[in-house]
Amino acid sequence: MENKLQELTNKIHSEGILKAEKEGEEIKEKAKNEAAKIIKDANKEADKIVEQAETRAVEIRKNVMAELKLSANQAVSAVKQKVADLIILKLVDKPVKEAFQDKDFIKKIIEILVRNWSSIESGSAGLMLMLPEKDKVEIENYFLQKQQKLLKSGLEIKVDDTLTTGFKIAPKDGSFMISFTDEDFSNFIKSYLRPRTIKLLYEGDE
Repeated sequence: MENKLQELTNKIHSEGILKAEKEGEEIKEKAKNEAAKIIKDANKEADKIVEQAETRAVEIRKNVMAELKLSANQAVSAVKQKVADLIILKLVDKPVKEAFQDKDFIKKIIEILVRNWSSIESGSAGLMLMLPEKDKVEIENYFLQKQQKLLKSGLEIKVDDTLTTGFKIAPKDGSFMISFTDEDFSNFIKSYLRPRTIKLLYEGDE
């Protein structure tokens, strides 16, 4: 009886061990398969991230190169503009300033303007001529002595405290005003010369 009980005990023990070992192997195999799947998925995700990063890096490099090219072109254009402006400055500003110090030059311009205005606007009520205070007496005397006809046509001479050189001219109704200072002339001439100067200097660079 004891032998049979021992045999039964040993059999149950052996079957339990075998079952446990089998279950252990199954768990081990399952864990191994899950680990392999996790590693495979992780590698796949890593490859995807690397691919996306490489694509993004190419896009960033492309954008940076485009920005650098644009900035370089803008810088070159700005330098060209600056060089042209310096040349024009030397060509224009000094001669214009000197011309506007010449009272005979100013008188002649005013006379031409007033004569042409009078011939075009024959029915107008006349003109207002605004001068710097330092020039008013001399130019007014000039018109009183030599161009009385223009004064009689309705030319009125006034002082404009905002002027240091040149003059302003406007119809007496004040509908508009035209400024003729050295700065006005310089800016006008520069705007005309600037594109031509740049073309002359850099025509072969394009």
